[in-house]
Amino acid sequence: MKKVAIVADSNSGITKEEALRYGIYILPTPFFIDEQIYMEGIDLTQEMFFEKLEQDAQVSTSQPSPAELMDLWDEVLKENDELVYICLSSGLSTSCGTAVSLSRDDKYEGRVFPVNNQRVSVTQYQSVMDAVKLRDRGWDGAKIRDYLEETKMDSSIYITLETLKYLKKGGRVTPTAAAIGTILNLKPVLQIQGEKLDAYAKARGKIKAKKLMLDAMHQDFEGRFAELCKNGEMSLHAAYAGNQEEAEGWKKEIEEAFPEMEVHMSPLSLTISCHIGAGALAIACARKVV
Repeated sequence: MKKVAIVADSNSGITKEEALRYGIYILPTPFFIDEQIYMEGIDLTQEMFFEKLEQDAQVSTSQPSPAELMDLWDEVLKENDELVYICLSSGLSTSCGTAVSLSRDDKYEGRVFPVNNQRVSVTQYQSVMDAVKLRDRGWDGAKIRDYLEETKMDSSIYITLETLKYLKKGGRVTPTAAAIGTILNLKPVLQIQGEKLDAYAKARGKIKAKKLMLDAMHQDFEGRFAELCKNGEMSLHAAYAGNQEEAEGWKKEIEEAFPEMEVHMSPLSLTISCHIGAGALAIACARKVV
């Protein structure tokens, strides 16, 4: 049986402890903060990131260089026959396309299997944990990649924001719309289904925004994911951006709304948080291997 390694970028939210426990290799995501480069999980923590945002530092995302990616692959392949690389959705970054191109090199052909399954943050986390399960069942790299890509659309993320400041900075809303929204206490709800971050709805206040997200998830479970839910094949996640204390209460609300399901909670990836700011709350679901 081939020895298969699971590799993911830090957008997956896999912690160092989980990486050690499950034998997962993590490639850190680079960020530029006031023109200085930091590596997520190495010299850039969640706390430091949000402190910089609050200080109005210039923060932007980047992607690992081809050299950094190949160096990690080479190191992993010294002890493994194959590796499955689970990276940020191709709809949100070009890093996935880069990985696919590099994997066609003669020394990686048939050994490195990048996964383009349109996931980010907590849904990408679920993909990594699924890959670990399939690896432990003896699946080879190609079979794991194919499964993850075949089931890529079986996920949803809904996010509500604390502030419109970062959408304005990113050009997603006009300054006028942001000002009006702030005055009216409008909380947008964004949706990620597949490769793009899109507007879903808006609500007056965070309480109504949270109810809207819970209702949207109920609709998903009763509609497009009904059969998967019936078979126990859906995972449920709570996520947050820099506001863990508030997030604990949000997790309890989700558990009360879906009492039959276990809720996993973790921070939103810094790649998403960079564009939405602190205070965001999210609910997500993704198909899981049972």
